[in-house]
Amino acid sequence: MSSPSSRLLALLSLLQSRRDWPGDVLADRLGVSARTVRRDVDRLRALGYPVHATKGPDGGYRLTSGDRMPPLLLDDEQVVALSLALQTAGTGVDGVDEAALRALTTLRQVMPTHLRAASDALAVTVVRRREHDVTVGADVLLAVGTAVRAREVLRFDYEGGSAPLIGAGDAAFRPPRRAEPHHLVTWGGRWYLVGYDLDRQDWRTFRVDRMTPRTPTGPRVPPREVPGGDVATFVAARLGARPASPCRGEAVLRMPAAEVARWAGRDAVVEAVDAVHARLVTSAWSWDALAAVLGMFGVPFDVVAPPELADACRRLAARYGAAVASPGRAPVPSR
Repeated sequence: MSSPSSRLLALLSLLQSRRDWPGDVLADRLGVSARTVRRDVDRLRALGYPVHATKGPDGGYRLTSGDRMPPLLLDDEQVVALSLALQTAGTGVDGVDEAALRALTTLRQVMPTHLRAASDALAVTVVRRREHDVTVGADVLLAVGTAVRAREVLRFDYEGGSAPLIGAGDAAFRPPRRAEPHHLVTWGGRWYLVGYDLDRQDWRTFRVDRMTPRTPTGPRVPPREVPGGDVATFVAARLGARPASPCRGEAVLRMPAAEVARWAGRDAVVEAVDAVHARLVTSAWSWDALAAVLGMFGVPFDVVAPPELADACRRLAARYGAAVASPGRAPVPSR
């Protein structure tokens, strides 16, 4: 390494690239001693990076999540991708779009000149469809998502609900709804909670923008299977999908659900798996087309079902591989 600073950046880049690194392997990669690696790890910790030492015969280091956001190390492609994603943020979550623009301003201030030029070249104007005018508070979305993850009964007031009034006159009120929350999904630009209504003893979909969660939440409940065993089919049936394309499949993408929802299309169902993965159920006119749609997100993904979609991904991989395997071959004559 030419300097301690560049060595520190190289060490951070290595730690981000995989879960565990033996200390001797890091030292070999960086061309330094194990003692120097230990000192550099201490410097990263001082900067706020939670680097934990791992025990065992091949003891080493692991970069984990911490309690505050340390400085980020992004490559050029990540910077440009993040700039474009922040410009086109349209989550339907109140306050998030404005925060995205502030984050873009902060990012642009520290961009190298060549990346700032690339970012400016990708300046876009996003025109929202009518359904995106309905927003949901970030605190409401967080409360609902937390209850789903914890499997706790959710109590909430519901605007426009059909629960009978209790009392008479100005003192009349509707009691809060109680539901076992199971899935938080987006459909047609809106957020929905799929849950089991404890008062009606039936499954329901609730628009999150009409919900006001109450605290505390109720007791933890065991998982209950969604009718049909598939949340995407259930949501499509309840909310009324347009005639579906003949090929419908499911995949898990390494991308936050809010980002997937912006590009997934009106009749796709997007479900958050965790903070960085989303389950997508969508359709296309052919299996090869559906495989291509998944590839257009530009992130790793895992095919869940059906086998026809997995086969189409293999065909597409072979087709793309063949397209670049022989760059010097004669071009196909044009008509």
